[in-house]
Amino acid sequence: MPRLFTALEIPQALAFPLSLLRGGLPSARWTDPENYHLTLRFIGDVEPRLADEIVAALDRIERPGFSIALRGLAAFGSKKPRSIHAEIEASPALADLQLEIDRICRRLGLPADQRKFSPHVTLARLRQPKPEDVARYLARNAGFRTPAIKVARFGLFSARDSVGGGPYLLEEAFPLGSTPRADEGYSSFASGAFAGQYG
Repeated sequence: MPRLFTALEIPQALAFPLSLLRGGLPSARWTDPENYHLTLRFIGDVEPRLADEIVAALDRIERPGFSIALRGLAAFGSKKPRSIHAEIEASPALADLQLEIDRICRRLGLPADQRKFSPHVTLARLRQPKPEDVARYLARNAGFRTPAIKVARFGLFSARDSVGGGPYLLEEAFPLGSTPRADEGYSSFASGAFAGQYG
């Protein structure tokens, strides 16, 4: 079964400057720019019927669009860095959207996410890095900033078995604000296009 998660897509206007940060860190396995995303809520492997319920509930979210901007780089894992990421400037609208998605997931019986929401875009995963190399990389890119970009939708994504970093597939998109949906309903995970993946 594919693993599911909700996320914001990273548009080209943000993905391009992020892609220019690739390189200069020997231990890094860089994320492909087409797989950049901002995870809102990890869902995991679920049965087709529950997947349909999640899609239906997410489709009922009504929130305005908002903007996000990238502000600086950091590493997860202080003594043993395991990944490099771009940080997201604080956004109450983003935090509220994440909280609503989390409440939906818990109401449908999914376990609470044990990790505190820390909005970021993963740039690279690290394999036995030298802490001094990571420190130099972060210092060299300490001034990284991007303009604010409007967010008009969020998505439900699936990830195939891998060691992280993609590829990711957008299964459903949910508009924010008054943007109409391109389709009249939502795809069924229990039948149709996803039956082979989940059956």
